[in-house]
Amino acid sequence: MADKLTQLQEAMDQLCTQFIAAFYYIERHHDLEKFNANDKIPDLKPEQPKEVETLDPETFRAGQLELARDLITKEQQVEYLISTLPGLDNSERDQLQMIRELEDELEVAEKQRLEAVKERDEVLKRLDGLIRMIRRH
Repeated sequence: MADKLTQLQEAMDQLCTQFIAAFYYIERHHDLEKFNANDKIPDLKPEQPKEVETLDPETFRAGQLELARDLITKEQQVEYLISTLPGLDNSERDQLQMIRELEDELEVAEKQRLEAVKERDEVLKRLDGLIRMIRRH
């Protein structure tokens, strides 16, 4: 169970990282366009770093498509991991029944363990008795 939860947490962390990378890509490489007549694109001084490195439209769209596919793949992985967690398809009553069955199995296993411990103690006593007899002769 913890293993699946760990996998889910890691997948969620990766998904968040991919979202950030996608936002960064779009923010960093979009076209500089005016949305209305009052918008201004500032002129950069030669020593000032560029805030946007515009890519040609084909390259930009190809990058967006790749990022979108990666996000979809990771999201599907997260959904799969969630679907494998216990309890999603079981009602509370079903889960309680499963717990009772496991408790019954645990009781049987504990009885078997106690019987094995008792048998071990008996065998040790007999073995101790045999060792003492051999030492006397």
